[in-house]
Amino acid sequence: MSHAFIVAWSRRVSDSAAFHAAVIAVILTNAVLVGLETSRSLVTTYGPLFSIGNAVVLALFIAELIIRAAAQGFRVTRFLRDGWNLFDFLVVALSLLPGVGAFATVARIARILRVARLVSVSPKLRLIVGTMTRSIPSLAHVSLLLGLLLYLYAVVGVNLFATADPRHWQSLRAGLLTLFQILTLEGWVEVQAAVMDAAPWAWLYFASFVIIAVFVVVNLFIAVVLNNLDEIREEDRLAALAEEEKRRPVEERGFEQHLAAVRAELDRLEALYRKQRRT
Repeated sequence: MSHAFIVAWSRRVSDSAAFHAAVIAVILTNAVLVGLETSRSLVTTYGPLFSIGNAVVLALFIAELIIRAAAQGFRVTRFLRDGWNLFDFLVVALSLLPGVGAFATVARIARILRVARLVSVSPKLRLIVGTMTRSIPSLAHVSLLLGLLLYLYAVVGVNLFATADPRHWQSLRAGLLTLFQILTLEGWVEVQAAVMDAAPWAWLYFASFVIIAVFVVVNLFIAVVLNNLDEIREEDRLAALAEEEKRRPVEERGFEQHLAAVRAELDRLEALYRKQRRT
């Protein structure tokens, strides 16, 4: 078989829905095996079967990587340029390490990480992970704002409530931990009730913190993530259109370009004709 035939066949297979479904099935099978191996009694009884199952799963993973690399024309650098492809390659490569000796721990971790490959083969999960990764710089600024609010409210809380409720406000560290608990909206009513007898106006402190820190700042996190999600979706859409344009026959693209040029020329002539009629 020629190189071009292998590349075309591999591309057709790797783009098929059946191939993706098979890969997901193998990953889920690996996940079941990893879970069952946590039972010592099962490993003692069915140890050889687990070894055979892991060997089959690893062989299928290797075959999958070969097909996907072949779809890229066996250009390894181009294949590994994609971060998800690099992740898959490293997971499978680490799985080839012997499960005994100095590499036993690494090989065991690699087998567990093979379950995480479900993210790399699922476009929706890749979209979520990509969104979270892109959101990190923006989330850092929101986190800085949240940290500033926690610090300011902790200092004020220690000065106001240390005597009435030393358990939660006896120090800056205790105040920060208390506010972090309130941030989760768990138990903050009890914390407020502990100081209400000594400071009846304390509800203003807690209400303002809940509104500003919880409802405003936390929703800023959501807004940043959703904004980046929309941007990534648009970029993926444009990339898909560009890839589809590349795969179209050159003759078809040339005809459309020629047709667009003819339409532009007709529009120019029509505009010129209208101008002459007015004069």
